[in-house]
Amino acid sequence: MTTDLAARVEEQGHAICEGALPDDQVDGLLAAVADIQAHAVRDVMRAVAEVARLAANPSIRALAGTILGPGCFAVRGLLFDKTPAANWKVAWHQDLTIATRLRREAPGFGPWSMKAGIPHVQPPAEILARMVTLRVHLDPCGPDCGPLRVLDGSHREGKLGAEAIARWRDATSETTCLLDRGGVLVMKPLLLHASSAATNPGHRRVIHLEFASESLPHGLEWHGRW
Repeated sequence: MTTDLAARVEEQGHAICEGALPDDQVDGLLAAVADIQAHAVRDVMRAVAEVARLAANPSIRALAGTILGPGCFAVRGLLFDKTPAANWKVAWHQDLTIATRLRREAPGFGPWSMKAGIPHVQPPAEILARMVTLRVHLDPCGPDCGPLRVLDGSHREGKLGAEAIARWRDATSETTCLLDRGGVLVMKPLLLHASSAATNPGHRRVIHLEFASESLPHGLEWHGRW
């Protein structure tokens, strides 16, 4: 199972793991985020202790460790919720930024930005290639919920400009990632992905956890390590 998961993520850039979290743990997470009104929370592991504990959950850590090794750790957590009031769509893109504790100019890192008061930067592609993202679904995500769509294999091409993204879109059939509650989408940050607005919007709550297995170079530090 673990060998198969690692092979699929290496080849395709993603894999779906249904039933990664049992219903009682999903219910606990839903209760923990129930009072959050925003459709997106950038520093959710500091804001919600239950989400920080999720990053150390043995099932979640095992999935990340299958890709990165047993010494991996979470470096950022976000919460997304598509609702009728926040039913957005996202164009084809790669996840190119990481969160750091402080801004520090370093070769190969840039541009810098501030998001929710946290320094963010684009690192070299090889750092992103050695990371993995786990998208934990707290609600069922069917075809009418604005699910993530991905282009298999695009993560192996490094950072892609607009023309390269257009070529991938023209040449590659997209894969739609449908998950039940408690399912986890394991994906590489450099995988091209997009999502449409939901045609039947309700809640589509996803906890997005990013994992790494090494310290940053040049005196830079991850925003957090969980």
